[in-house]
Amino acid sequence: MKYILCLFLTFTTPLHAGVDFSNWFVDRSMRVDYVLAGDKDSFDISLSRVCEEPFWGGSETNLADTLDYGNFLFEVRDSVTDKLLYSRSFNTLFREWQTTSEAGRLRKAFQETLTFPYPQKTVKLKIFRHPTPDEKELNYSIYINPADILIEKRKPEAFESEDISVSGDSHRKVDLAFIAEGYTAAEKEKFLDDVRRFSRYLFSMSPYDKNRDKFNIRTVFSVSEDSGTDNPGINEWKKTVLNSSFYTFYSERYLTTMDYWKVRDIAACVPYDQVIVLVNTDKYGGGGIFNHYSLFSADNVLSEQVFIHEFGHAFAGLGDEYYTSSVAYSDFYDLDKEPVEPNLTTLVHFDKKWKSMVRSKTPIPTPAKKKYAHTVGAFEGGGYIARGIYRPQLDCRMKSNTADGFCKVCQKAIQDMINFYSE
Repeated sequence: MKYILCLFLTFTTPLHAGVDFSNWFVDRSMRVDYVLAGDKDSFDISLSRVCEEPFWGGSETNLADTLDYGNFLFEVRDSVTDKLLYSRSFNTLFREWQTTSEAGRLRKAFQETLTFPYPQKTVKLKIFRHPTPDEKELNYSIYINPADILIEKRKPEAFESEDISVSGDSHRKVDLAFIAEGYTAAEKEKFLDDVRRFSRYLFSMSPYDKNRDKFNIRTVFSVSEDSGTDNPGINEWKKTVLNSSFYTFYSERYLTTMDYWKVRDIAACVPYDQVIVLVNTDKYGGGGIFNHYSLFSADNVLSEQVFIHEFGHAFAGLGDEYYTSSVAYSDFYDLDKEPVEPNLTTLVHFDKKWKSMVRSKTPIPTPAKKKYAHTVGAFEGGGYIARGIYRPQLDCRMKSNTADGFCKVCQKAIQDMINFYSE
């Protein structure tokens, strides 16, 4: 396969014209595995493989991303006319790692994956860095011929799948795939019970409660040899299907897996828009990365709150609104630019965020006073820092586990994403 490497070229992308799915795609997925490698200041992209997967769970109408909440973006274009056929923004674990102190000392490589409807003709895949809503920097491009004999056509992993709640056609619903991590063969019923419990909690929260009929929920029982997950802090190492671990970036509560290709291997057993990894442990922790995965412990007293928070990251692209808890990151946001996350602002381009939801008499910035407890404004503190970044309301589930639910701005962002996948 021919590919072209392009580094840091900034330009604007033509607006998306309507695309008839049946003229350009077939109802399967093309998956592109690659590696992001670099350090604090630079990175490169290396292709690993292209493969075909049996299901396309996404929309057949909303093919171009209209929300743009991620720090990266990929586009699929016709190789002859350059017509935009498909696009999605996304975040990466690598980007988070770039802001840690470790990234200043060494280089590291991270697994990444993109999926899109399987094209009928040769396409050009472009990957961009997307640091702000107004910036796109081309990092990589490759031509892919869908008839290439080296495109892998392997069968999905041989794990049991089950429909928990299916409301309709996958192309018109938000498809959630719960996959098991750290559950042994004897713990299947526990896994299914856990999925049902978290599903009930999801649909008890606004705005999910009003949109239950727009979701499909399926499980993949990916069996592990050991029960639980790795805890390097106490030198505890388990043999699990996804090799998940606490202490990501040396943060005790940050529970992730570096085996992202394996996550996608397992998820390919069912149609999916979002992958949710349920980890069989009672230790507090989790992680969520936009259009990547959400992952969290099943049995902690705060697991439900962690789930809804991490799913907010992974599904709706919401940013963290807290700023007093310790994190591994530094200089995560450029205060001279507007963040891509819909619930954070530097006020640089507040009119492009939730300014229209703020009442005319509400001061901006908004004082953290009791009289504004239920007011939409711009409250200072968020995105891991106390000054220079603002959040929509005093409290929200993206800020704390004690909040009643999501603030009005986060609810709107979630609803917009639900509509994008289901309409």
